[in-house]
Amino acid sequence: MPPLKALEREFSEIDSNFQQFCSSQGILSVEDFLVHDLNVLVAFAEQHDTSKKLKQGITRILSIIDNHHQPWLNGMKLLEDALQNKHVLSTGYEGIDHLLQGGLHQGQLTELVGPSSCGKTQICLQAASNVADKYTGAVMFLDTCNSFSPRRIACFLTRSMSSSSKEDRQRSLERVLRNIFSYSVFDIFALLDVLQQVECKLKSQAFTGDNQVQLLIIDSISSLITPILGGNGANGIHPCTSKFPG
Repeated sequence: MPPLKALEREFSEIDSNFQQFCSSQGILSVEDFLVHDLNVLVAFAEQHDTSKKLKQGITRILSIIDNHHQPWLNGMKLLEDALQNKHVLSTGYEGIDHLLQGGLHQGQLTELVGPSSCGKTQICLQAASNVADKYTGAVMFLDTCNSFSPRRIACFLTRSMSSSSKEDRQRSLERVLRNIFSYSVFDIFALLDVLQQVECKLKSQAFTGDNQVQLLIIDSISSLITPILGGNGANGIHPCTSKFPG
């Protein structure tokens, strides 16, 4: 949610006086209101000469927060939405999709855990290929152990398009690879830094239209945590997270 200063031009109630009042209470953004005691804030506002104007500002912020809420849906609407799998991304593996009740659920974290060389990276690459090919949007692949392979992506597409012409396969491969953004990170602090950058880019809508991020893959976290905690890293953890569009 935006800082208060960014709302000043659009809403007259959120003027410099209101911003100064909020700042004195540790409130610098709309998001800060979500963790602040509203009754305490109103009580402080009533102690000021401009209490009426301050309360108008508080009401305006609450209306902005309310507009960000999803509409209420009855049980039948929710069931229909769930059955249609509107917010599920297929991994490209029918058996795994069945285990995950349709695939990777947008807005949720999916962890793949297992011993070394059991196929976790294979699933990550197949999921990246399938989402970049079948869905509108981009895939971000954070690579911690040099596991990302465009050649393996090409193999997945070649198998799925065996009956297509060579030219069609080449066009599809170029489109899919353009929709996959790979970034190498080799320590946990670099990973946290990259994740913060990704969050900022998403908030500023740097990825729009066809490049809106649908899936974020980290392959793998265990290779970064093991050197800190100790151990041989025999069991890997590969998180796959997907976002709701919009």
